[in-house]
Amino acid sequence: MNQGRKGISLFLALALALTLAAGAPSAARADELTPIIFCLDWTPNTNHTGVYAAQALGYYKEAGLDVQIVQPPENGALLMCAAGQAQFAVDAQDTMAASLDLEEPLGVTSVAAILQHNTSGILARAGEGITSAKGMENKVYATWDSPIELAMLKYCMEKEGGDFSTVKLIPNNITDEPAALAAHQTDSVWVFYGWSGINAELSGLKFDYWDFASISKELDYYTPVILANNQFLQDSPETARAFLAATARGYAYAAEHPREAADLLIAGDTTGSLESAKELVYASQEWLAGQYIADASAWGRMDADRWNGFYHWLYENGLSTHDLTGIGFSNDYLPGE
Repeated sequence: MNQGRKGISLFLALALALTLAAGAPSAARADELTPIIFCLDWTPNTNHTGVYAAQALGYYKEAGLDVQIVQPPENGALLMCAAGQAQFAVDAQDTMAASLDLEEPLGVTSVAAILQHNTSGILARAGEGITSAKGMENKVYATWDSPIELAMLKYCMEKEGGDFSTVKLIPNNITDEPAALAAHQTDSVWVFYGWSGINAELSGLKFDYWDFASISKELDYYTPVILANNQFLQDSPETARAFLAATARGYAYAAEHPREAADLLIAGDTTGSLESAKELVYASQEWLAGQYIADASAWGRMDADRWNGFYHWLYENGLSTHDLTGIGFSNDYLPGE
């Protein structure tokens, strides 16, 4: 009887050992996830929600990836990506133009549009006439002093018969646009509506707003976008596709479940900056849920005519020394391509 029990015990022990051994490959696979560094363009915000959702929901791990989300260095996410210190980074079509407009362009390519349209424009106090570009005549504008920024403003004003030379420019060191307007620090400021415009709504500020895309289709460029390092794309195209497929799932989730996705973003924010701004995060996420895919066939798709239209506009207006038409972007790594 004891011998029988001993034999059964040995059998069970062997079976347990075999079961544990069978599970070993899964553990090994977890250890062999491909590391990916994804660099943000700013502190975490609702432009980034799809990435945080993909991370929290396990989409990256399912794709065999170990994704580390990092803050941008002082010299910017694009340079970090171009140097190969990050495989992917967030930037925008307008700000990446300078990196392409070189005899030897930096090695980055836009591989996905986070938003389908340029959702930026000019925010101003209500009732002071800045309901359009022409209304900025003789008003104070807080500027980053970027050549592209000022050229866009001038272009929009002139299309409406305005005189850009009358605008009073001051340095833009503003961190809270509604508060700055309420305090009369400036009369107008460039904002991205999905965050600062929503913040203005929540603040109770009575404001006027006009956007660049509605004035000129050439200014409906892609901002923000996800960049990839060119050498990485060449060496590891399937890994790039796996990352973007998982990221597309994350943004699809954020579009369909804005409240839950916002919670994932807040929980994943290691800077702690979003915990005290939950109302803004929820409202911003609700608004951006309709912008991630919008009128595109799927998340991430970039329209060649729209991309090229903006870069041709830069060249025609002397804002680039090279005609950047046809370069700097690719849909080839997105799902279904």
